[in-house]
Amino acid sequence: MNGSPRTRWVGLTGLALGLALIIVDATIVNVAIPSIIQDLRLELTDAEWVNTVYSLVFAALLITVGRLGDLFGRKRMYLLGLTLFVVASLLAARATSGTFLITARALQGVGAAFMLPSTLSSVNAMFRGRERAIAFGIWGSVIGGMAALGPLLGGWLTTDYSWHWAFYINIPIGLLAAMLTVLTVPETSDLSAQRGLDPVGIVTSAAGLGALVFGLIEGERYGWWRPIETFRIGSWSWPSDSLSPAAVSLGIAAVLLPVFVLYQWRRVSRDQPVLLDLRLFRYATFRWGNLAAFIVSLGEFGIVFVLPLYLQGVLGYTAFETGLVLVAVASGAFLGGPAAANLSTRFGARQVVRVGMLLEATGLLGIVPFLDPSTTGWRIAPALFVYGVGVGLATAQLTGIILAEVPTAQSGQASGTQSTTRQVGAALGIAILGTILAASLGSETEARLRALPGFPAAQASQLAQVTKQSAGQILVQLRAQPGTEPVVRAIEDAFTSAVHRPIIVAAAFIAIGFLASWLLPEISAGRREVSTMPEKVGRMG
Repeated sequence: MNGSPRTRWVGLTGLALGLALIIVDATIVNVAIPSIIQDLRLELTDAEWVNTVYSLVFAALLITVGRLGDLFGRKRMYLLGLTLFVVASLLAARATSGTFLITARALQGVGAAFMLPSTLSSVNAMFRGRERAIAFGIWGSVIGGMAALGPLLGGWLTTDYSWHWAFYINIPIGLLAAMLTVLTVPETSDLSAQRGLDPVGIVTSAAGLGALVFGLIEGERYGWWRPIETFRIGSWSWPSDSLSPAAVSLGIAAVLLPVFVLYQWRRVSRDQPVLLDLRLFRYATFRWGNLAAFIVSLGEFGIVFVLPLYLQGVLGYTAFETGLVLVAVASGAFLGGPAAANLSTRFGARQVVRVGMLLEATGLLGIVPFLDPSTTGWRIAPALFVYGVGVGLATAQLTGIILAEVPTAQSGQASGTQSTTRQVGAALGIAILGTILAASLGSETEARLRALPGFPAAQASQLAQVTKQSAGQILVQLRAQPGTEPVVRAIEDAFTSAVHRPIIVAAAFIAIGFLASWLLPEISAGRREVSTMPEKVGRMG
């Protein structure tokens, strides 16, 4: 039913390649943005939308596409998304304007949303027993490792070739992934599911999740309540002077998401087709696993967000050098993911998740003592490696626990839900960590500049604001100006002090996730086999 062992592992390679594209494109563009701004003559607002629109569309559609996979086939949805992703990458690589590039990035987000739940639900259907644990380990290590490798790949392509290759690279990889998938991945779907879609659920979930992620990502920039910066899309500007777009967006989410939940319960009670079967939360592993995943996601990607700013701003590293430092995270993740399978067989998946979380928190806290303006990437690499091993151990096994009791026929819905949980957690975490870093950087910089003999207070306030808005990257310009050494040292010290706080908060989030993991039940082999029995009514092609 699941194909030969060799075929299954080749199929996993095809799915993993597509997963790698999704994760890399969430980070690869970060280091290419300066070149894109210069080449396409973008305004800062347009450049930021090149990044934001991908995550926004991606998160908004995950639940919807997970349900479509259950109905119409996970392999079909994955190949559809992969095709759209490759076409959108070609369009992005050939973009000649900011509007064109932003549109292409939005299409990439749609393609990524079709692909991610399909990879996870297909893995869940293709493998059994110990093989499933190994497959989930590979799946999790790809997520953790490629998130760290994205900046390295982007820095290399942008430096040695051009920013266009940050998108061109997706085409051959995508074609290889498609070929392997077509030849080796079986088609699975839920033949027992009620036919028909849930248009109201699709609209309320997509709009509500999109509004939530936008508000969380952009609250620090545009203001959590009152506007502090003008929001523009093309020639249109936000019209209100008293209410920020982030506040309105979060308000919309606060209305639409409860409406979505209530509407889903109503349809379930009437035995009508639903986008998300909320009865899945009756499974203890699904309920508590999603809670733990949400909490951990608040801090899990904080290091990938905060540390590159520090390495490039204070240590003066290039994008490529920053990527090299983050290879330590990728190496740990690629080691920890597959190792988690053997460890879970011996000690149980729940114990492996807990050890992974402890290693993540330990790795983050281990960075803090080595952060100073004279440090090097080699000094913090060991702690980053420990963090990466923790990500590899925790991510895959936590995903396996979440899906452990879910009938395989409903794994598309479940996969989309857990992916959305992680995306929203990551967006909220980055918003919190970004706010902490910005506030700390502004206050610390002003305090240290005011402490310089004869430095004007007004100039200290102005330079502190610029440092905050540029996330410390003003240091690059200041170093090129003669006579600024005392100012540069003051800002470097301020940045060093400020960056400690979000890293400690990220570790605290993961520690809370560790506590939440004690709510997870242990899954026995018998319970796992019972939960997969509905697959027998599925369609395997």
